[in-house]
Amino acid sequence: MVPQSTSSKSDSNRSPVLNAVIGGIAGVVLSFVPLSPLLGGGIAGYLQHGARENGLKVGAWAGLVMLVPFIFIGVLLMMLLGLGGISATYGLHMGSTPIAFAFLGLFLIGLSAIYTVGLSALGGYLGVFVWEEVNTDGSG
Repeated sequence: MVPQSTSSKSDSNRSPVLNAVIGGIAGVVLSFVPLSPLLGGGIAGYLQHGARENGLKVGAWAGLVMLVPFIFIGVLLMMLLGLGGISATYGLHMGSTPIAFAFLGLFLIGLSAIYTVGLSALGGYLGVFVWEEVNTDGSG
């Protein structure tokens, strides 16, 4: 018989998916703040607590939740600015420039995905760390 946990404080009452969604929504709402993915992942990790590896995972999932509206807005802006090939559809032919701008836009979306998910995972790790520090009994 294997014990499930060594301490009751490492168990989270919420689902990791729910914590990731809460952290992701918080990150989107706080998107006007610099490093908002770190805050969203931190919230998800704090709610998850438990092992720090679980904080990394739930933070990364929160980053993926944040990424959905960010990519939607990025693609919408690319299309409105004519960077996604829509300019050729309406007769604004500029040679190969739209294709180059489309690749540049996709590259920037990829970088923002790495930024969002990476900082959210780091925030999840730090959120678990903060939860451990706050909920320590002090007897060290």
